[in-house]
Amino acid sequence: MFPNKVYQELFKEFGSQHWWPKHKGKKRPGFDPHFEIIVGTVLTQNTAWKNVKKAIECLYEKNLLDAESIFAVPIKKLEICIKSSGYYRQKAKKLKIVAKFFSENNAYHGRSSKICTKIPTRSQLLALWGIGRETADSILLYAFNHPIFVVDAYTRRLLAAHGQKKLAKADYDKIREYFESQLPRDYKLFNEYHALIVRWGKEK
Repeated sequence: MFPNKVYQELFKEFGSQHWWPKHKGKKRPGFDPHFEIIVGTVLTQNTAWKNVKKAIECLYEKNLLDAESIFAVPIKKLEICIKSSGYYRQKAKKLKIVAKFFSENNAYHGRSSKICTKIPTRSQLLALWGIGRETADSILLYAFNHPIFVVDAYTRRLLAAHGQKKLAKADYDKIREYFESQLPRDYKLFNEYHALIVRWGKEK
Protein backbone atom coordinates (compact mmCIF):
# COMPACT_ATOMS: atom_id res chain seq x y z
CA MET A 1 0.00 0.00 0.00
CA PHE A 2 3.07 2.27 0.11
CA PRO A 3 2.56 3.96 -3.32
CA ASN A 4 -1.13 4.68 -2.71
CA LYS A 5 -0.56 6.12 0.75
CA VAL A 6 2.33 8.32 -0.35
CA TYR A 7 0.37 9.57 -3.36
CA GLN A 8 -2.50 10.66 -1.11
CA GLU A 9 -0.07 12.44 1.20
CA LEU A 10 1.63 14.26 -1.67
CA PHE A 11 -1.63 15.25 -3.31
CA LYS A 12 -2.97 16.56 -0.01
CA GLU A 13 0.16 18.67 0.49
CA PHE A 14 0.70 20.00 -3.04
CA GLY A 15 -2.53 19.51 -5.01
CA SER A 16 -2.75 18.94 -8.77
CA GLN A 17 0.36 20.01 -10.69
CA HIS A 18 -1.16 20.54 -14.17
CA TRP A 19 1.88 19.38 -16.12
CA TRP A 20 2.33 19.80 -19.88
CA PRO A 21 1.86 21.14 -22.44
CA LYS A 22 2.67 24.79 -21.70
CA HIS A 23 0.76 26.30 -24.63
CA LYS A 24 -2.26 24.01 -24.45
CA GLY A 25 -5.17 25.24 -26.56
CA LYS A 26 -3.11 27.74 -28.57
CA LYS A 27 -2.89 27.26 -32.32
CA ARG A 28 -0.33 28.74 -34.67
CA PRO A 29 1.81 27.54 -37.61
CA GLY A 30 4.64 25.25 -36.62
CA PHE A 31 3.10 24.28 -33.29
CA ASP A 32 1.85 20.95 -32.01
CA PRO A 33 1.13 20.72 -28.25
CA HIS A 34 1.98 17.03 -28.16
CA PHE A 35 5.30 17.56 -29.87
CA GLU A 36 6.01 20.36 -27.41
CA ILE A 37 5.86 17.67 -24.73
CA ILE A 38 8.24 15.45 -26.68
CA VAL A 39 10.67 18.35 -27.09
CA GLY A 40 10.41 19.09 -23.37
CA THR A 41 11.32 15.53 -22.40
CA VAL A 42 14.52 15.78 -24.43
CA LEU A 43 15.52 19.26 -23.33
CA THR A 44 14.94 18.60 -19.63
CA GLN A 45 17.74 16.03 -19.53
CA ASN A 46 20.43 17.20 -17.08
CA THR A 47 19.05 20.69 -16.57
CA ALA A 48 16.51 22.68 -14.56
CA TRP A 49 13.05 23.20 -15.99
CA LYS A 50 13.43 26.99 -15.90
CA ASN A 51 16.16 26.64 -18.55
CA VAL A 52 13.96 24.36 -20.65
CA LYS A 53 11.10 26.87 -20.52
CA LYS A 54 13.30 29.53 -22.14
CA ALA A 55 14.21 27.15 -24.96
CA ILE A 56 10.62 26.05 -25.53
CA GLU A 57 9.47 29.66 -25.61
CA CYS A 58 12.08 30.45 -28.24
CA LEU A 59 10.97 27.47 -30.35
CA TYR A 60 7.34 28.53 -29.95
CA GLU A 61 8.01 32.10 -31.03
CA LYS A 62 9.95 30.89 -34.08
CA ASN A 63 7.22 28.38 -35.04
CA LEU A 64 9.49 25.40 -34.38
CA LEU A 65 7.37 23.16 -32.20
CA ASP A 66 6.26 20.40 -34.52
CA ALA A 67 8.23 17.50 -35.96
CA GLU A 68 8.24 18.74 -39.53
CA SER A 69 9.58 22.18 -38.60
CA ILE A 70 12.36 20.88 -36.35
CA PHE A 71 13.34 18.29 -38.96
CA ALA A 72 13.59 21.01 -41.63
CA VAL A 73 15.27 23.84 -39.67
CA PRO A 74 19.08 24.22 -39.98
CA ILE A 75 20.69 22.65 -36.95
CA LYS A 76 22.66 25.82 -36.10
CA LYS A 77 19.43 27.78 -35.82
CA LEU A 78 18.01 25.05 -33.60
CA GLU A 79 21.11 25.11 -31.40
CA ILE A 80 20.82 28.85 -30.85
CA CYS A 81 17.17 28.54 -29.82
CA ILE A 82 17.75 25.78 -27.26
CA LYS A 83 21.08 27.04 -25.90
CA SER A 84 19.57 27.82 -22.48
CA SER A 85 18.82 24.12 -21.89
CA GLY A 86 22.53 23.18 -21.79
CA TYR A 87 24.34 20.54 -23.87
CA TYR A 88 22.57 22.27 -26.73
CA ARG A 89 24.60 20.68 -29.54
CA GLN A 90 23.82 17.17 -28.35
CA LYS A 91 20.20 18.07 -27.66
CA ALA A 92 19.78 19.64 -31.09
CA LYS A 93 21.03 16.41 -32.61
CA LYS A 94 18.61 14.43 -30.46
CA LEU A 95 15.70 16.65 -31.48
CA LYS A 96 16.57 16.21 -35.15
CA ILE A 97 16.60 12.42 -34.73
CA VAL A 98 13.33 12.41 -32.79
CA ALA A 99 11.68 14.77 -35.29
CA LYS A 100 12.78 12.54 -38.18
CA PHE A 101 11.35 9.48 -36.45
CA PHE A 102 7.95 11.05 -35.79
CA SER A 103 7.76 12.60 -39.24
CA GLU A 104 8.58 9.36 -41.04
CA ASN A 105 6.51 7.06 -38.82
CA ASN A 106 3.46 9.32 -38.67
CA ALA A 107 3.10 8.51 -34.98
CA TYR A 108 0.89 11.55 -34.63
CA HIS A 109 -0.83 13.95 -37.02
CA GLY A 110 1.83 16.65 -36.99
CA ARG A 111 0.43 20.12 -37.46
CA SER A 112 -3.16 18.98 -36.91
CA SER A 113 -2.23 18.80 -33.20
CA LYS A 114 -3.95 15.47 -32.71
CA ILE A 115 -2.43 12.25 -31.46
CA CYS A 116 -3.26 9.33 -33.69
CA THR A 117 -3.73 5.74 -32.62
CA LYS A 118 -0.28 4.71 -33.85
CA ILE A 119 1.63 5.08 -30.61
CA PRO A 120 5.38 4.39 -30.85
CA THR A 121 6.63 1.43 -28.88
CA ARG A 122 9.07 1.79 -26.03
CA SER A 123 11.65 -0.23 -27.93
CA GLN A 124 11.34 2.09 -30.96
CA LEU A 125 11.99 5.12 -28.79
CA LEU A 126 14.90 3.49 -26.97
CA ALA A 127 16.47 2.68 -30.33
CA LEU A 128 16.80 6.41 -31.05
CA TRP A 129 20.19 7.95 -30.25
CA GLY A 130 20.16 9.83 -26.95
CA ILE A 131 16.79 8.54 -25.75
CA GLY A 132 17.02 6.62 -22.48
CA ARG A 133 14.36 4.91 -20.43
CA GLU A 134 13.21 7.95 -18.46
CA THR A 135 12.87 10.07 -21.60
CA ALA A 136 11.13 7.31 -23.56
CA ASP A 137 8.67 6.69 -20.75
CA SER A 138 8.02 10.42 -20.35
CA ILE A 139 7.17 10.64 -24.06
CA LEU A 140 4.81 7.68 -23.83
CA LEU A 141 3.11 8.94 -20.68
CA TYR A 142 2.83 12.67 -21.30
CA ALA A 143 2.56 12.88 -25.09
CA PHE A 144 0.60 9.69 -25.78
CA ASN A 145 -1.29 9.06 -22.52
CA HIS A 146 0.23 5.59 -22.27
CA PRO A 147 0.07 4.29 -18.68
CA ILE A 148 3.74 3.80 -17.90
CA PHE A 149 5.33 5.01 -14.67
CA VAL A 150 8.26 7.41 -15.04
CA VAL A 151 11.18 6.94 -12.65
CA ASP A 152 13.74 9.64 -11.94
CA ALA A 153 16.23 10.61 -9.23
CA TYR A 154 13.43 12.12 -7.14
CA THR A 155 11.59 8.78 -7.21
CA ARG A 156 14.62 7.07 -5.74
CA ARG A 157 14.90 9.77 -3.06
CA LEU A 158 11.22 9.33 -2.21
CA LEU A 159 11.63 5.58 -1.82
CA ALA A 160 14.67 5.99 0.41
CA ALA A 161 12.90 8.61 2.53
CA HIS A 162 10.05 6.15 3.17
CA GLY A 163 12.18 3.21 4.23
CA GLN A 164 12.53 1.60 0.80
CA LYS A 165 16.30 2.03 0.55
CA LYS A 166 16.97 -1.30 -1.15
CA LEU A 167 14.37 -0.64 -3.83
CA ALA A 168 15.67 2.91 -4.25
CA LYS A 169 18.97 1.45 -5.49
CA ALA A 170 17.37 -1.08 -7.83
CA ASP A 171 17.36 -1.03 -11.63
CA TYR A 172 15.10 1.55 -13.28
CA ASP A 173 12.65 -1.01 -14.64
CA LYS A 174 12.34 -2.83 -11.34
CA ILE A 175 11.24 0.42 -9.68
CA ARG A 176 8.89 1.21 -12.56
CA GLU A 177 7.31 -2.24 -12.40
CA TYR A 178 6.92 -1.97 -8.63
CA PHE A 179 4.86 1.22 -8.87
CA GLU A 180 2.84 -0.12 -11.80
CA SER A 181 2.02 -3.30 -9.87
CA GLN A 182 0.80 -1.34 -6.85
CA LEU A 183 -1.34 1.26 -8.62
CA PRO A 184 -4.28 1.27 -11.06
CA ARG A 185 -3.00 1.43 -14.66
CA ASP A 186 -4.24 4.97 -15.20
CA TYR A 187 -2.15 7.42 -17.20
CA LYS A 188 -3.73 10.39 -15.40
CA LEU A 189 -2.67 8.95 -12.05
CA PHE A 190 0.86 8.19 -13.27
CA ASN A 191 1.11 11.69 -14.74
CA GLU A 192 0.04 13.37 -11.51
CA TYR A 193 2.11 11.07 -9.31
CA HIS A 194 5.34 11.76 -11.17
CA ALA A 195 4.66 15.51 -11.14
CA LEU A 196 4.03 15.38 -7.39
CA ILE A 197 7.24 13.44 -6.78
CA VAL A 198 9.20 16.09 -8.68
CA ARG A 199 7.49 18.84 -6.68
CA TRP A 200 8.33 17.00 -3.44
CA GLY A 201 11.94 16.49 -4.52
CA LYS A 202 12.43 20.16 -5.27
CA GLU A 203 11.03 21.32 -1.95
CA LYS A 204 12.49 18.77 0.43
